[in-house]
Amino acid sequence: MDYKFEVAVIPVSDIDRAIHFYKALGWRFDAEFADDEGYRLTQFTPPGSPASIIFGNGVSNAAPGSAEGLHLIVDDVVAAREDLIARGVEVSEVFHDKTGVFHHAGTEGRVDGPAPGRTSYGSYASFSDPDGNGWVLQEVTTRLPGRV
Repeated sequence: MDYKFEVAVIPVSDIDRAIHFYKALGWRFDAEFADDEGYRLTQFTPPGSPASIIFGNGVSNAAPGSAEGLHLIVDDVVAAREDLIARGVEVSEVFHDKTGVFHHAGTEGRVDGPAPGRTSYGSYASFSDPDGNGWVLQEVTTRLPGRV
């Protein structure tokens, strides 16, 4: 039995502002549905990703901006950071974690610069959408065994 992760719901306060932001990132605008009772759903997919995000009215009870640790896997974190900056996004400097493993929550344990030797899974940069939902770029150049 396959269990494929395909959608993450993110809470936003202003749907139109979020649409503008994710379009500016170059993400594919997949769908929008609404009814006459105020329900509204919008879906976007990052370039090259099999998973999408959904936001809107009536799709989440979470507080706007409360999503954290949404990871975007990239081949080159420096180039991805530069691309986002060119699109008007405020992005952290590239960092790695003091443990040399997965990063801590928030900014705790951050060490400036990419991971030593630019090891796969070790270098990050972060940014937030207009509501404060937190995204992390993670550089993966060589997948762990069993990963595609």
